[in-house]
Amino acid sequence: MQAAKRSGDLLDQKRRARTVANAARAQAHKTLSDRAGLMLAQHELPIARKGDMATLSGFYPYQAEINVLPLLARLVSEGWQTALPVVMAKGEPLTFRAWAPGEPTGRGIWDIPVPIETALELQPDVLLVPMLAFDRRGYRLGYGGGFYDRTLAELRKLKPVTAIGVAYAEQEMDEVPVAPYDEPLDWVMTERGVIEPKR
Repeated sequence: MQAAKRSGDLLDQKRRARTVANAARAQAHKTLSDRAGLMLAQHELPIARKGDMATLSGFYPYQAEINVLPLLARLVSEGWQTALPVVMAKGEPLTFRAWAPGEPTGRGIWDIPVPIETALELQPDVLLVPMLAFDRRGYRLGYGGGFYDRTLAELRKLKPVTAIGVAYAEQEMDEVPVAPYDEPLDWVMTERGVIEPKR
């Protein structure tokens, strides 16, 4: 009974946090819009590319998410193999397909652009992770579907991967509500620079 109550309390905390985070992100997007993406692209990744086959997954900006496409374009020019996530089914980890800015896309779930079906499937070494909010401990508040938590948990069983949360600086919270299954970020990048979590 107590465990169920704690679980319900945490879900309520996350719902309330998402309401606040959505408003903060919408305001940042309205104020900065595409400028933030260009500012983000000026910052170096907090890790170096290892080997010729290093793969980095980005994301196609959806709704008020910060625009990572200028950063992806720069990383491609530096030799990174880039990819985008694809939702195959609810409750399942993400799949990743090769894609670079300027290449054709199809439409995925929620009408988000995804690489075409014939694009090569890849397993990323680095993931740029979208989010509603983050804190200085490196925890993120996602959208509630659990896609990135499941994906990171699976990938981290297989090999070392680096998760970099990407957001507007205004999306920072003092403390994000955290569940046992929430996967932490290794770094956070905003239009203002790179943040190393302190846990």
